Amino acid sequence: MCVGIPGQIVAIIDADTDTAMVEIGGIRRAINIACVTDAHRNHEQCIGAWVLVHVGFAMSRIDEDEAMKTLELLRELGEMAEEMRWIQGGPQ
Repeated sequence: MCVGIPGQIVAIIDADTDTAMVEIGGIRRAINIACVTDAHRNHEQCIGAWVLVHVGFAMSRIDEDEAMKTLELLRELGEMAEEMRWIQGGPQ
């Protein structure tokens, strides 16, 4: 299963290589934003945008509400995984 993680673009690192800095849960990573730029949205207009990140690429833009809902769901799934490990007698 492929999961896109919501992140917010906080800076452009190199417009020539479509590289930007994204923040995901307080962690910053360099990603490629070629899929979310076009003739109507230049690199600088991406700053502040929420995107779904998968394997180092911003795959699509999403609005902030959708980003928050997705992050909450991922947190809940993480909690569920912890509970399942506990139920199965694994490390907590």
